[in-house]
Amino acid sequence: MAPTIAVVQPQPHRQPPSSAADEEVLRRRNEELERELKKSLEREDKMKQELQRTWERLRVAEEAEERLCTQLGELEAEAVDQARAYRARFLGLMDQLSAAQKLLQASSASLPNSQ
Repeated sequence: MAPTIAVVQPQPHRQPPSSAADEEVLRRRNEELERELKKSLEREDKMKQELQRTWERLRVAEEAEERLCTQLGELEAEAVDQARAYRARFLGLMDQLSAAQKLLQASSASLPNSQ
């Protein structure tokens, strides 16, 4: 007797027809997912708007910083000019005082002592 080989062909996988209850569950789940997607998109839009507002505030702050730095530089230059003018005035007054002291010393040396 010759050996025999049995060939088994796979049966196609068949799902039983969906019941109305299963369809209702899927429909509700789909609606729930659509609501969640809508909320997610709304949150995304809000975040984009907030990011845009934050970006604008940052731009305004940077411009303000630049203006303040410019003003600070101008004030520093003005302070240096005032310090130089003050020093020149101070040195001029010191020269006048020194000259006045020399005149006083010269005039007191030329006056006779009356005692």
